[in-house]
Amino acid sequence: MKYVVILTVIAFTILNCSSKNEVQNIKSLLVQQLKNTHTRQEWFAPTKMALEGLTAEQSNWKDSTENHSIAELVSHLIFWNEMNLNAFKGQEVPEFSAENEVTFNTKTEKDWFATLRTLDSIQTEWEKSTVKATNEQLMEWSTEIANMTAHNAYHTGQIVYIRKRQGWWK
Repeated sequence: MKYVVILTVIAFTILNCSSKNEVQNIKSLLVQQLKNTHTRQEWFAPTKMALEGLTAEQSNWKDSTENHSIAELVSHLIFWNEMNLNAFKGQEVPEFSAENEVTFNTKTEKDWFATLRTLDSIQTEWEKSTVKATNEQLMEWSTEIANMTAHNAYHTGQIVYIRKRQGWWK
């Protein structure tokens, strides 16, 4: 009987440690992906690099199709990253029932550089908040954060494509 109790305690200890390690691995992966889509170039250009040196006039350029401008893409990223960040932090988030198209907005010369700072600030806050997140938050939000980083990478790819197409890429 004594050995059964000892083995049970050891098994629960191992399982508990394994679960904590799994959450730490998830946290590490999510923070890495947040940084990769924000400031650290790994396999693709992060948003900070993709937007570097872009003028307000360039950001609002559109082709003759229904494609979005860079400013519209940045506006869209700000909207969804900020809405999710507020929900992640437990803040009240109004229900969004409009068409997704309303999240794509152009920017004036005056607004453009503030818009860039806003996106940078939100992405930085995501990194910090994920580092500080509880295990429960990470288990609840890991899929959403992973999807958000994929969404950021997708739209950043569109930004890089526009810049390359227009000769604005280094």
